[in-house]
Amino acid sequence: MSLVKIASVACIALTLGACQSLFQPSYKTPLEVTRDKSEQLKPGCSGADCPLVNLDTVHFPAEPQLDAIIEKRLLQMARTSPDAPLPASLGAYREQFLRSAADHHGIYLQSKVREQHDGLVIIELASYLDNGTTNGTPGRGFINYSRQQHKALGLGDILLPGQEDMFWKAARVAHNNWLISTHLDREAEFVKAWPFQKTPNVALTSRSVTLKYDVAAIAPAPLGHVELQIPYERLRGIFKPELLPDGN
Repeated sequence: MSLVKIASVACIALTLGACQSLFQPSYKTPLEVTRDKSEQLKPGCSGADCPLVNLDTVHFPAEPQLDAIIEKRLLQMARTSPDAPLPASLGAYREQFLRSAADHHGIYLQSKVREQHDGLVIIELASYLDNGTTNGTPGRGFINYSRQQHKALGLGDILLPGQEDMFWKAARVAHNNWLISTHLDREAEFVKAWPFQKTPNVALTSRSVTLKYDVAAIAPAPLGHVELQIPYERLRGIFKPELLPDGN
């Protein structure tokens, strides 16, 4: 092959490589997100006592799989019993709720972007069921969505094999640190009454892993949704290396 032909082939290869890179997703660029917010009262009802459904959620035009995951999680949080069937959509749930709800009842469902980093989209979910009493039922949750894998990551996707016990030991240390920082460690009765617990709400936030607790899970209700932080440096050998942010 002549030098001219070799040079031509090399140029074509370089051009194709450049074109391919242009069409690969840049995970450092956040996904475009839109917001959909609405509040609807029971048809034909007016006044402060009317049943209502308040929806405030996010959508990702380029990632419909994430939209579907968010909708399903919000529907699960809206259930009043774990085995209740899920409606087909948030719209169907709203119609069903408003059709049967009594006065003073309402439901608030929210999703928002907590962070986007390293190819992950961290969604925080919130719910509040107003059942007409003084105190309603609040809920919280997280979705750790991998843009590379197009799925939500659970602990089984995050931890190295056999490391779940070590992860929760690190969480216990974070709990102790929280007690110290709030000076609650000095209250023997508090420590006894509100021991450490595991939580399903684990978020891969950029600076540390965030654990979030339901109200009255590890502290009295007035303290709200307690958050614990586990630095990533303590999770080396526990987390899969590719899920540790750069520099950890």
